Amino acid sequence: MLRESLHLLFRSTFSLQSRGAKVFFLLLPSAVALALAGSPPARAHQAPSGWAYPLNCCSNQDCREVAHKAISERPEGYVIIGTGEVLSYKDGRVKDSPDGEYHWCSADGADDGRTICLFVPPRSF
Repeated sequence: MLRESLHLLFRSTFSLQSRGAKVFFLLLPSAVALALAGSPPARAHQAPSGWAYPLNCCSNQDCREVAHKAISERPEGYVIIGTGEVLSYKDGRVKDSPDGEYHWCSADGADDGRTICLFVPPRSF
């Protein structure tokens, strides 16, 4: 919708030469605001137990519950077994899990992606 609106506005105003260019730049902020006002709000998806992953961790595809064996607790921090990535216990991406299960949010939800957020149950040691 935004692309179509801007394309029509751009095509019609630039056909008016220099006066049209002025009109285009005056109307552009209004066209963008109007197009964005019709956009649905962004929402994160939910974990299987029903709580919503925060938007800063998830864009509807990045997060999922993972088995306890997929994450290892070591003295240096949490280790993502599939990637070998280590997140220190003080890393800001480590969050408390509302349901006591591990949930891993990785770039594009890829099994080999970098960690965006890791939701962890209470530590075992």
